[in-house]
Amino acid sequence: MQYPDFYNQVPPIRLYDPLSDFLGAFKEGELDISYLECVKLAGHSCPTVAGAYLMAQLGLQALYPDALPERGNIKVEMYDTEISGVTGVIANVIGFITGANGVGGFKGIQGNFSRNNLLDFSVPMQGEVKLTRLDTQESVTLSCDASSIPADPIMQSLMGKSLNHTASEEDKKFFRELWQKRVETILLSADKHTQIITVKKDSK
Repeated sequence: MQYPDFYNQVPPIRLYDPLSDFLGAFKEGELDISYLECVKLAGHSCPTVAGAYLMAQLGLQALYPDALPERGNIKVEMYDTEISGVTGVIANVIGFITGANGVGGFKGIQGNFSRNNLLDFSVPMQGEVKLTRLDTQESVTLSCDASSIPADPIMQSLMGKSLNHTASEEDKKFFRELWQKRVETILLSADKHTQIITVKKDSK
């Protein structure tokens, strides 16, 4: 399997998963979730997937400054409807990282470790996504705006050619490189993450 090298340069998100601990899936329940795994989940790498990854990463850092985030103990709420724009993609990525699922999620073992009913849509908030710790009810509201890292102007033309089957192999290769270069810049420009991602700690 081949993929862009920068995927491996993105810092993974380390979590504690009590369900994995209980069933022995990972030693002491600790696991890393990488950007590569989120790309596999989404089926592609794009600014939306990158932004969702960063929102999860920075949001969890704010909620758990002195401990590992507890997977399955975090509620995820989205401002928009599930079918609105890229909301579903963002929810899938953040839900995967946090362990949050909707009504069809894991229902637990004798009242423990449930993952269902932890993902909601159409929730009023001053942002795009809200993460809430179920143990303390602390929450953060997050937004993503990657406009400070614009796409190369030629990329739209190359995408059009690729979609209508008029692009040469060289055009297709160049388009893919430009597309992933923007994603790489979003993910690896740590000095710009505070511009791209807004993290607001909510009052209880």
